[in-house]
Amino acid sequence: MKFMIRVNGIKLHYGEKKELILKRTCNILRIEPKSVISWEIFKESLDVRKKEDIFYIYTVDVNIKNEISILKRIKDKRVSEAIYASYNLPELKTVPKERPVIIGFGPAGIFSALILSRIGLKPIIFERGKDIKSRINDIDKMQKCGILNTSSNIQFGEGGAGTFSDGKLTTRIKNPRCRFVMEEFVKAGAPKEIMYVHNPHIGTDKLRNVIKNIRDEIVSLGGEIHFESTVTDFGLENEKLCFVEINGKHKVKCSNAILAVGHSARDTFEMLKKNKVTMEKKPFAVGVRIEHSQRDINIAQYGSEKAAEYFGPAEYKLTHTAANGRGVYTFCMCPGGYVVPAASEEGMVATNGMSFYDRAGENANSALLVQVWPDDFEGEDVLGGMYFQRRIEKKAFEMGRGNYAAPVQKVGDFILGRKSKNEGKVKSTYKPKITLTDLNDLFPDYICDALKDGIKNMGRKVKGFDNPDALMTAPESRSSSPVRILRNAETAESININGLYPAGEGAGYAGGIMSSAVDGIYVAEKIIEKYIKN
Repeated sequence: MKFMIRVNGIKLHYGEKKELILKRTCNILRIEPKSVISWEIFKESLDVRKKEDIFYIYTVDVNIKNEISILKRIKDKRVSEAIYASYNLPELKTVPKERPVIIGFGPAGIFSALILSRIGLKPIIFERGKDIKSRINDIDKMQKCGILNTSSNIQFGEGGAGTFSDGKLTTRIKNPRCRFVMEEFVKAGAPKEIMYVHNPHIGTDKLRNVIKNIRDEIVSLGGEIHFESTVTDFGLENEKLCFVEINGKHKVKCSNAILAVGHSARDTFEMLKKNKVTMEKKPFAVGVRIEHSQRDINIAQYGSEKAAEYFGPAEYKLTHTAANGRGVYTFCMCPGGYVVPAASEEGMVATNGMSFYDRAGENANSALLVQVWPDDFEGEDVLGGMYFQRRIEKKAFEMGRGNYAAPVQKVGDFILGRKSKNEGKVKSTYKPKITLTDLNDLFPDYICDALKDGIKNMGRKVKGFDNPDALMTAPESRSSSPVRILRNAETAESININGLYPAGEGAGYAGGIMSSAVDGIYVAEKIIEKYIKN
């Protein structure tokens, strides 16, 4: 890799052209622009703390003549050598005949399959849902006609749940594998700016093609992907994996399988429980999708609607501790987005948020969630959190009066405890349809109380967040997995089933596309280590 100099803290104010980035970089380095061989943005962030002075902050990497002498000459804390966190594939000198199995083709399954394929292990992947093209057709039927395919929907199918969200790549983890994941997305057709923008997203419209391109590479390297193939059971001998059963019929021999199912694979969790795979309850969060006018959010965050033409649709990320001690927070914020049906079981309603790459919709939406804990779940069953979700989703279906209509209420009515009679300024984006109701009847009191407290507090942080006409669509019940499938800290295998590797969001080790992809890579590395030792 070429030697480059990194320059931090370059500001670009509202209305200024990006050509000024290079000029200001050169001013810091005290060189002429003609001395620059090449340059690239490494990181972009946005400072919106002062509405009268919003600006971008850039970190720029430059390749220039006599760069080493410049580093010695410039005594400025903003200037340093550019260091890149690189990812290198493990080495496998002898490729075994046995092929590993991957269960699930969401981010964890996709990236574990990519790693294993590139090293020559030719994984066999089983995905309960359909390929991306067929999946789009099934989701269209759900949104237009209220027809649910329980195996092909917002939750299940090629790419996982994140494919029909916003393609958000933000993450709190610091891991060298993160940049590798970004690079692979770009190679597969994602916009190049995801490598540096402050809140990277691909957009559901572009992510669909990206996922297909990665799948094509896996297949070209000898990997096999079987859609509409649900793993319905395991074969175990002396607590060792020996086969997986597909669709209740076919058995495929294997001694190593990555379990990369999503957080909604409820029948899989029940199968794991039957096979006495060690799991534990874990906390998650439940709430609503809240919709505002994107124009109002732009004005609240930027001070004017016109600024959004320069900075893009405004976002927010809010947290609050309610009076009853519950954490309340926004999650998966979709600027210019849509609320979508996320049910995966008949007779239940669940919601999620989605944006296209241009984020050009009239509404902003976000999950508004309240923490729930294992003590909130009835009984001692390890799947108590899952049953808790189901009860809420079933009740929401009943309140929506069938056909997967979602119960909806205006914020002002929710706070006053009265049923909404009509939509106000903000119009719902949820399809197939909505039913106006009182969401105080859906959730336990501690969730409703925390939501009301959170909305009022967040209205002081983002003006208009507590607008009485803002719409709440319920429930947002799939924030994360209700269980954690316990694994060995050294081998990443299930603590009581040798050869079974829980991975990603459904296993309770990730939350979102990036962390799930990274965890899938990590688990793939552990399988490779096992082959090396053997």
